[in-house]
Amino acid sequence: MRLRFGCFQLLLAVACALMAGCARHSQAHISSVQPTIEASLDSDGDGIPDRAELRSFADRQNFRRWFTAIAEMQFYRISDEWNTDQRDCAGLVRFAWREALRHHDRAWFQKMGAGYEPVAPDVQAFTLETNPLGSKLFRTDFGSFQESDIASGKFSEFADAKTLKNFNCFFVSRDARRAQPGDLVFFHQPWVQKFPYHVMIFIGEAFNHGEGSADWVVYHTGSSPSDQGSMKKVRLAVLAQHPDKRWRPIEANQNFLGVFRLKILE
Repeated sequence: MRLRFGCFQLLLAVACALMAGCARHSQAHISSVQPTIEASLDSDGDGIPDRAELRSFADRQNFRRWFTAIAEMQFYRISDEWNTDQRDCAGLVRFAWREALRHHDRAWFQKMGAGYEPVAPDVQAFTLETNPLGSKLFRTDFGSFQESDIASGKFSEFADAKTLKNFNCFFVSRDARRAQPGDLVFFHQPWVQKFPYHVMIFIGEAFNHGEGSADWVVYHTGSSPSDQGSMKKVRLAVLAQHPDKRWRPIEANQNFLGVFRLKILE
């Protein structure tokens, strides 16, 4: 009996040792994988850090409402907060983007001027002041995000239409019917040497129109030495009949680049 009991104790000790070894091995495996998941900065590799993207459905929708409403309001009355030197097609995108991320309190409404109304709750993930990128919202180079990108100048407070398209948006379709409010519509006119790219903001159903149409866009024409330019608001269906075929948002027009979506919304 003593021999059998001794053998049993020995077998039990070996089994326990093996189980402990397996447990240590499994824990070591988990530890080696976990930091990779936690350290992910740009899980989709789009160049925008995850923490600067709007990850919830509510935040994305609220941003879209503020972004389009602020852009549309510039058609009726340009806010004094929009710097005169920044008033062109890309400048409208930058301005509406920044203001959409602000805290829309009483002071903000007073600063923006008459005519503004609450259109949605504020974005909850971050405000312009707490954005992980600071005031440098716009990516200016290819590649996935690295922590060194901010210090090395791959983000900026400024972005022209080409920079917005190449680094801050992704392509959706050349079928304009697939546009959603807050998407950008791009054209390319290569013979225009200084600013060959042009961008419009798709607002969908216009806030200040009762027609029921849902294909409105707003844009700024840009300035010239003799003209400060102006805001325009028009339906895509009307643009599709534009006398100059180069400005028609249709697939047959090679100057129409298509519909693009902000990377922070995906």
